[in-house]
Amino acid sequence: MAWTREQMAARAAREIRDGFYVNLGIGIPTLVANYIPNGVDVTLQSENGMLGMGPFPYEGEEDSDLINAGKQTITELPKTSYFSSADSFAMIRGGHIDLSILGAMQVSECGDIANWMIPGKMVKGMGGAMDLVAGVKRVVVVMEHAARGEPKLLKSCTLPLTGQRVVDLVITDLGVFRLAREGAQPMTLIELADGVALDEIRAKTRASFDLQIG
Repeated sequence: MAWTREQMAARAAREIRDGFYVNLGIGIPTLVANYIPNGVDVTLQSENGMLGMGPFPYEGEEDSDLINAGKQTITELPKTSYFSSADSFAMIRGGHIDLSILGAMQVSECGDIANWMIPGKMVKGMGGAMDLVAGVKRVVVVMEHAARGEPKLLKSCTLPLTGQRVVDLVITDLGVFRLAREGAQPMTLIELADGVALDEIRAKTRASFDLQIG
């Protein structure tokens, strides 16, 4: 049985280490904030100019002036700081963010990612994705394994690229893949979702991958 969105977020949260500065992308990655392990001190950064984001507010306690990059209302913490978008991207481009967890429409077996344009749909811009995948120390992608029956793990991306050889780990509803970025070796399947058979992953994956489970 495939993982739910919440289970995928919980698995992604296991990649966070104490003291990390982390950027969470739109969609499933925003749920990661609900699963940060106890005892782990993490600072969440939003590229619209906020460092130290708090949890989502309770209904009726929303402040429309406090939003993340996906325009969701959030809360502040005693340590929260605010700054311009230029300063925010200086943090990202300067390599000061330890981990970016974001979604994707496609990931190739060598770590390329496409996550900003859907053909035939109106696009306002790529947002901060290109800066995030190029400037942070580690990139984790959280996404469904297939969309409308079409695999999203491919030999080569067919959509416009956000970045080349930038992805370190992919977490889907079926399993977890580690990528090497450098060299010609394929991605490696390191974990299966509970109840998911290897044959199902093979049938729904167009990328080549090695196996290292257990």
